[in-house]
Amino acid sequence: MATALPNHAQLVEFGQKHVTKGLGRQVEAVITKGKGSYVELGDGRELLDFTSGIGVTNLGHCHPRVSAAAAEQCMNLVHGQCSIGFTKPYLELIEKLLPMMPHPSLDSFYFWNSGSEAVEGAIKMARTFTGRQNIICMQGGYHGRTFGAMAVTKSKTVYSAGFNPLMPGVFSIPFPYWHQLSRPKDTPTEELSAYCLNQLSLLLSQQTTPKDTAAIIIESVVGEGGYVPIPTEFMKGLRDTCDQHGIMLIIDEVQSGFGRTGKNFAIEYSGVKPDIMTIAKGLANGFPLSGIVSRKELTDKLTPGSMGGTYAGSAVSCAAGVEVANVFKEEKILDNVNARSVELLAALNTLASKPEVKGAILDVRGRGLMVAVEFASPKGTGPYDPFVNRSVPEKLASRVAKRCLEKGLLILTTSVYEVIRFIPPLNITKEDLAKGCKIFAEAVEEIVREG
Repeated sequence: MATALPNHAQLVEFGQKHVTKGLGRQVEAVITKGKGSYVELGDGRELLDFTSGIGVTNLGHCHPRVSAAAAEQCMNLVHGQCSIGFTKPYLELIEKLLPMMPHPSLDSFYFWNSGSEAVEGAIKMARTFTGRQNIICMQGGYHGRTFGAMAVTKSKTVYSAGFNPLMPGVFSIPFPYWHQLSRPKDTPTEELSAYCLNQLSLLLSQQTTPKDTAAIIIESVVGEGGYVPIPTEFMKGLRDTCDQHGIMLIIDEVQSGFGRTGKNFAIEYSGVKPDIMTIAKGLANGFPLSGIVSRKELTDKLTPGSMGGTYAGSAVSCAAGVEVANVFKEEKILDNVNARSVELLAALNTLASKPEVKGAILDVRGRGLMVAVEFASPKGTGPYDPFVNRSVPEKLASRVAKRCLEKGLLILTTSVYEVIRFIPPLNITKEDLAKGCKIFAEAVEEIVREG
């Protein structure tokens, strides 16, 4: 018989022993409670949370209306399998999402559990719709850890190292990110985009002919690759290429969707129409739910039974998603995102301009409350990284994140570069945002000073 685990230290020790090592953790602690912009740990610490469960709890932890909607659904129907019949929350969620879509042609929905699964389904759909097999993705892009999603993920080798062979038929091109292209930060995005679009043309001439290419997949804001917004001219160039050759354009809004960038979906900044769009994370504020959205004229080509999954479109998660949509509208979430975004970017740019940290911060970027700070590095990614600065401390991003944790702020790094990402709740108060920015600034100044 298992013995009781009465205290926090024992729980942590038990987890370290029995939870698969393949999971990484930001903090060796048990998260016992979340409320709004804060989480509580079993050792008594309360942390201001600028991670939102990696962009999931967009309305803060345990939003009372969302949690109540899920609880009520639990007392009516927990599991109504999608291959057996409709559930009311599933259909209600579609009704709520239709007017939020970035283009009216997006009118056919399939709900699944995770972002990775949504990407898998999008790839299946693209191959079916076109009768072609190859997929083009972005260098630095992230789409998940299941096999198809892992194959089109190019942000870090840790996600796929040792798991080959991956799904075949995948090709990648660079996206318009100055550091990755070894260009100065002030290089016009038109120039960066033109270079990358030329690389796409070469790829279609040299490696995968258009008649073999099913889709191009891209995040509207590259997430694990460094929180880099994609320039409008690049998105339009991708759209033009897809239209010219009958290729599907898959827009991954798993992390950038649902208000994270100040619009319902980040693709709205470019005005480009997706053929297929993947959604997840903020869709149900912590309840497992993702979606694949496309045009009915395309999805009508699918054979019944080709899509499915035991827990796909959970009635409880869909009920939570319905209330998320209601809260977005009634509590004016997008207004708060845009107001707080101005304050966040101003605070970070002020920090970057301080003489004592100047040179340590290479870039402040982002949209809405999907924002990043990129630090300089004395080593970079290798001997040919042109932005090496030997006068700055090593591992700035991870050291700053650790110092923030010590000061009561939970924040995450991202990408192969020295980048920290800001993903606070979209309804965070002015006061809590300022508190987090103050902690971050103190941490940066201290680590730079320590060297």
